[in-house]
Amino acid sequence: MNAQLADSGAAIDRFLLHVHPRSRGTVNVYRCILVEFQRHVQRCPRNTAICQSTIESWLRGCASRWPEHYVLHRARVVDRFLDFLASEESIPSNPLAQLRLNFGQRVGTPIVRALLSPDPAQALEALKPLPRFASVYGAFMRTHIELMRARGYRYDTQASGFQRFDRYLQGRADIVSLPLVVLLQQWVDEGTTLHHAVERQQVARNLARAWQRIDPRVELPKVDRRLSRQRILEQRSPYVYTPQEVRHLLETAREFPSPRSSMRPLTLYTMLVLAYCAGLRLGELARLDLGDVHVATGEIVIRETKFFKSRTLPLADSVMVALRRYLEARQRAGAPQDGSSGLFWHTQGTGRYSRVMTHKLLVRVLRRAGLKPQPGRVGPRIHDLRHSMVVNRMLTWYREGINPQARLPFLATYLGHKDINSTLVYLTVTQELLQEASERFRAFAAPGRYLVEGGPQ
Repeated sequence: MNAQLADSGAAIDRFLLHVHPRSRGTVNVYRCILVEFQRHVQRCPRNTAICQSTIESWLRGCASRWPEHYVLHRARVVDRFLDFLASEESIPSNPLAQLRLNFGQRVGTPIVRALLSPDPAQALEALKPLPRFASVYGAFMRTHIELMRARGYRYDTQASGFQRFDRYLQGRADIVSLPLVVLLQQWVDEGTTLHHAVERQQVARNLARAWQRIDPRVELPKVDRRLSRQRILEQRSPYVYTPQEVRHLLETAREFPSPRSSMRPLTLYTMLVLAYCAGLRLGELARLDLGDVHVATGEIVIRETKFFKSRTLPLADSVMVALRRYLEARQRAGAPQDGSSGLFWHTQGTGRYSRVMTHKLLVRVLRRAGLKPQPGRVGPRIHDLRHSMVVNRMLTWYREGINPQARLPFLATYLGHKDINSTLVYLTVTQELLQEASERFRAFAAPGRYLVEGGPQ
């Protein structure tokens, strides 16, 4: 390792060209951190490969001079640098990456904190995730999940709940001898939030119902319906965007500052157009492939989404104009043209926006438009565009003299719902919608009232 770092900073220069920092100041910060790390490694015995002890001694030196958040930032930069050197085979491997793999961590922060602890070996061992379904009821839960999946159910949500209960039992060896119904009730009662309590209550009933097939004497845990009602009351009410706010949001997206990615403003604009005009979910936006867009017929295909549904959506002419404009810009930018490439493309990583990054960027557009406060999870959400699409579509039907009730099954199919009850959840009653409904009822009931009051027949 020392030989690779004794190159007058050539490796650091290659790394900085690879990551493309956003500003000159960031380049200088990265260079200072990596030069300091290089000097530390060069003080180690020559021909000694970098290892955990090298990282640990460097971290402790940083911790003696800097607060923790500075040390964590430096560790992240060095971690990326070592990943880069390993990818170009300048070093055999990145010790931090190996530690993440060995101790089941997706990010390096827990690893760095463990290396800085008084007993790194014990702290690292504590990071190891518990084995899956290793509790006293683990084998039964695994068998039940396999059975349900063999019957054609996806069963991912239920499996995640069972795994959380399994981890709870592994950490509570003192109570595993209690009856199952008691264990389940104790787990429900220890929920830290209202959402946890409701979720655990459902998992407990699912597991008890499955166990009843083996032992019919097992009782189902009691359902506290007050928890569900209270959670519904505490849920954030959907925000219905006005047409003026939607236009302002689209204009803000088109002017979104992005000096390093000229395609990004048009990408965000097109995402918002599809989110509002086609009522797409965030995950559906992120999973769209280029081959899902059928320009000739004016349709897009949404594949294998919620409720195992796929659907083909006809788009309005104005939406297709925006989509064609984006596809032309995408082609000019050199994006891959095979059907399996991501529709919303960028030049880094996998070449497509993930669901998480799509959400982050669109929320930034919301905040830049002044529709959402800067801090915290408050204010309008991106998903509320879907609510707004339903409400505004109902308003349009009322104003065009169309009976909305007859159109609800079509709207449910368009949104990918399993029935109209799911669509009605999206139907937030606004003052404008209530006024249109009242006017429709008045026009319907007025002739009957005239007859009852003795008018001419």
